Amino acid sequence: MNKVLLLGRLTAKPELRYTQQNTAYVRFSIAVNRNFANADGKRDADFINVVAWRKQAETISKYFDKGNLIAIEGRLQTGNYDDKDGNKRYTMDVALDNFEFVESKSARAMQDNSNYEPTPYDYQEQNSQEVNIENDPFAEFGDSVSIDDNFLE
Repeated sequence: MNKVLLLGRLTAKPELRYTQQNTAYVRFSIAVNRNFANADGKRDADFINVVAWRKQAETISKYFDKGNLIAIEGRLQTGNYDDKDGNKRYTMDVALDNFEFVESKSARAMQDNSNYEPTPYDYQEQNSQEVNIENDPFAEFGDSVSIDDNFLE
């Protein structure tokens, strides 16, 4: 089985490119924090290369920027090539199968300090007192979710 699940931040803005056959692709790397601290008490990160193809590549290049949080599902893919000096080089990438937006647009905009124009959804998000965006996995649905076992009785 060859399956990789990652959650990390993009290290640069993904640039959309095309093969000679006009197939869209994008290569980018994400910084994934390790689960433990180093001797200085800080968390190190691993920088992992990812490649996405076709519509997924177009979507990622359009909606993601440096620093955005992304969840990735894919598989390890190895390759090799000869560099300009004739030396054989080996590569390892995560070939993307699926991805998820992890942050809302407003959270990304606040992080980027960009000129993002808020949408009505963002105003609802800001004015809601019941929903904590950072802790609520259902926050993207816009309404609060009640979990009550009483309906089972």
